[in-house]
Amino acid sequence: MKFLLHTALFIWVLTSPIHTHAQNQPGAGFGIETNFMAGKVFKHTVKFTLPLPYLCTSYEINFQWKTHGDKEWQQRVKFPVWGIGINYTNYGLNAIYGRAIGFYPNLQIPLIKRKNWEWTLRAGFGFGLISKHYSRAPDWDTVNVAVASNINNYTLFMTDLRYHISHHLDVQTGLNFSHISNGTYHVPNLGINMYGAHIGLRYFPVTSTPVNTIRQLKHLPNRWLFQGRFSMGLTQYGPPLGPTYKIYLATLYASRRWGSRNKMYAGIDYSYHQDIYTFLRNNEIYPGQEAQHAWKSALLGGGEFGVGCFGIITQIGVYIHEAALIQDPYYEKIGAHIYLIQREKGGLKELFLSALLKTHKTNAEVAEFGIGFGF
Repeated sequence: MKFLLHTALFIWVLTSPIHTHAQNQPGAGFGIETNFMAGKVFKHTVKFTLPLPYLCTSYEINFQWKTHGDKEWQQRVKFPVWGIGINYTNYGLNAIYGRAIGFYPNLQIPLIKRKNWEWTLRAGFGFGLISKHYSRAPDWDTVNVAVASNINNYTLFMTDLRYHISHHLDVQTGLNFSHISNGTYHVPNLGINMYGAHIGLRYFPVTSTPVNTIRQLKHLPNRWLFQGRFSMGLTQYGPPLGPTYKIYLATLYASRRWGSRNKMYAGIDYSYHQDIYTFLRNNEIYPGQEAQHAWKSALLGGGEFGVGCFGIITQIGVYIHEAALIQDPYYEKIGAHIYLIQREKGGLKELFLSALLKTHKTNAEVAEFGIGFGF
């Protein structure tokens, strides 16, 4: 009996470290995901005059990492999954739309988990290269009024219903939406919007369930900050491939943290548009007062989802002062903040770089890049 107890104790001591090590060895949580997508391009504005292809197909490979608590922020945001995705799209009418390749960092958020089933939401923002675009000499492609540049913004949203077969293999199906445009850096720039469905699988060479490091985290108070953001964008207005103009943007807002990681905020937006000023000058509209009719301001509200040194931004604004060239009465912004400084004490508590896309519904107005702060 004593020999059996010693033997059992020896086996337990020997095998327990092996099991823990296997779960946390290098590569735990790393996976490769592939998806096949099929969908349709849709007309999101009456200016979209291109013929619609019958079917669009897309292939994705996404390199994913499941965080497991190496840093405190990973536990605060429930151990998110982040990735680097590559997508190849055949729009179905190569002579007009061409084909696109997207490169995009992405973040997956769990919505519901039940045993081996999981429902998730994934968002990716990056760059897209497209083979066909609006051009004059020497190609003379004036049919594709959707895109006017090779390099563009690429955005992908996906929702998945996933089944975990084992610690190494998952299968999934879901819906997706993709958008490619250049933020009016070159016009025409109506963008290509595509919706569809997909099927796919994920493979984890080591394991899909690394052991999470759980700490006793200090509660971060739901503090208020006074914040500002200053940025600039480039746009074209008028004839295709015409001159490029600057747009200057400034935002002042108050934010309140919640859940020790996220923010809600409200404030005021201001933008000055060189393209509108030039249009008024060229057409002798409001002579001598062009600058007074070339700016906009809006009341805004938004949210920020914090992921370590990144903040994912969603914002909506309602204009209280319109420029001479009136668009929709409201706008949307999506994008990210990249934090250079994040601290709880001191005068300057936050310093960040920002990259945002401003749109009116599905029509992009400007891609803006800048710097911001929080006191």
